[in-house]
Amino acid sequence: MTAATLTATAQGGNVGLGGSEGNYQSLAERVLKLEKKNNIFNAYFNFSAAGKAEENDGNWKTGFIGKQFRLEIKGDITEKIHYRLRHRLNRSTAQESVDNFSSATDILMVAYDVVPQFTIMGGKMCAHYGGFEFDENPVYVYQLSDMVNNMDNFHIGIALSFKPVPSQEFIAEVQNVTNSNLNEYYGEDAKAVEGSLDNLTTIEESNSQLTYILNWNGNFFDKKLQTRWSWGLRHQAKNTWSRVWVFGQQLNLNKLQWYFDYMGSWDGIDRLKIANSELRALTSAKNPVFTKVHYNSFITQLKWQFYKQWNLELKGIYETASVSGIEKLKNYRKAITYIGSVEYFPVKQQDFKVYLAYIGKSFRYTEESTLKNYSTNKIELGMQYRLKLY
Repeated sequence: MTAATLTATAQGGNVGLGGSEGNYQSLAERVLKLEKKNNIFNAYFNFSAAGKAEENDGNWKTGFIGKQFRLEIKGDITEKIHYRLRHRLNRSTAQESVDNFSSATDILMVAYDVVPQFTIMGGKMCAHYGGFEFDENPVYVYQLSDMVNNMDNFHIGIALSFKPVPSQEFIAEVQNVTNSNLNEYYGEDAKAVEGSLDNLTTIEESNSQLTYILNWNGNFFDKKLQTRWSWGLRHQAKNTWSRVWVFGQQLNLNKLQWYFDYMGSWDGIDRLKIANSELRALTSAKNPVFTKVHYNSFITQLKWQFYKQWNLELKGIYETASVSGIEKLKNYRKAITYIGSVEYFPVKQQDFKVYLAYIGKSFRYTEESTLKNYSTNKIELGMQYRLKLY
């Protein structure tokens, strides 16, 4: 594998969660000797699996796991019309109550270039939040931050993209806030916990359950510096709003890439449901929904192509959670994640790698939360393959 191809893989280039293209040979080209003459049809299998040893509170367990299996089809029907489908093959295909799609379908969308600088996108899409972890193809990710891992992002909507110059893109998007109704999202007869653990109130669905996003993707110095920033506003329940700010920036050098993301969420009701799941025992509600919840995530990752066909990846995540509306639950949680991996690309012209990775995580809670501190450790020996079918 050439250094240029390896660098492209390591950097990702996944605006819109596309996955790196690179100079990879398709299965149809390799086996059937088919020559590709246009970009109408492109098909991929995104697959990863590993053998793992995992420790939780001193107990080690071993086994094998299939981590990702997604079919992706995309292409250009004409010079102006583009389409994309991405579907998870290891998730339930039951339809959701709001949009009538399966949650297994990540993306089913069409884009139309009105003029080269202006594009309209419609269908089921990933929300255009910023940040480089958020935008990375999931097949390449060893461990997501708690915030990204718990975000609900794939919804039907419409987005407008404007590129005043090729290096700068601005996106405005409106989409459904969720794929299911309030009782399905939070549980039957969910109650808001407001001000104190004993004050439980009824939650009513908003009449206009929409998410609004403004996004900026910037490239500077021939893509050596990239930015992905966004602001989002979500309205799921009456009289409550959730705000999300994301600031991502990445440095791309010849054999080294480094990014730093900040993600912050201020939720009128707990959208990520981390506080809901961890603190539910403190209330008498069957399905409590904490209000005025604030999450912070600081994410950094370094990739270094230290030798041809080899890559070193280091990643660190620091996250906090706070139920700011209840005094004793303010800043109740801190979590630190640390990841190190060595990756080897054995086959030229294929986006295929084998890896050895360590993932550690530590949770610390305040005494007032009554939760117990704990840590986890995991070692994985696995493979990641973005198989280009055609």
